[in-house]
Amino acid sequence: MSDTYVHEQEVDGFGTVRVRTLDAKADAEVLHGWVSEERAVFWGMNGLTRDQVAEIYAHMDTLDTHHAYLLEKDGEPVGLLQTYEPEADRVSECYSVEPGDIGVHLLLAPAGADGGRPGWSSALLGAVASYVLLGLDRKRVVVDPDVRNVKAVARFLRQGFVAGERVVLPEIDIPDVYLPEKHAQLAFLAREVAFPA
Repeated sequence: MSDTYVHEQEVDGFGTVRVRTLDAKADAEVLHGWVSEERAVFWGMNGLTRDQVAEIYAHMDTLDTHHAYLLEKDGEPVGLLQTYEPEADRVSECYSVEPGDIGVHLLLAPAGADGGRPGWSSALLGAVASYVLLGLDRKRVVVDPDVRNVKAVARFLRQGFVAGERVVLPEIDIPDVYLPEKHAQLAFLAREVAFPA
């Protein structure tokens, strides 16, 4: 495994899932394609240019608290993973952060021409959980999808996440970063639930 790959996992009946550090410039084209789709409206980057998307992830790469990764299945890009320290994020204003918490944002690539990928979400989420809870030695994952993104909320709950409160994440407007107010559904996955052994 190269230095850019931080996790590799064989998923039975699915393939090899790798998590690699995002290269903001080299990966900009594929990311821009994903975040520009209507289905990704909750990601908040619809209407941005490829260069603007690259700038956002280049900025993220300068932070110690927020990280971006590309998920690959058998060498093909299939998702974008962002991790963050909840105490360094606006979500900390909405719940009591516990030691060992890690925040996750996940955007899966669109389905191919056949439109069907049974088991993809579950397999990828399982690999992500393995990376952040075991690989990074964290105790709990927190997610905060937009309440209108019912597919994402349902996907997390099917994976074993427990729904928390519905909250309003405050607007952030500082140099280089603007995030509008967000109505979010908090959900949590404890390591002992995901990996009971």
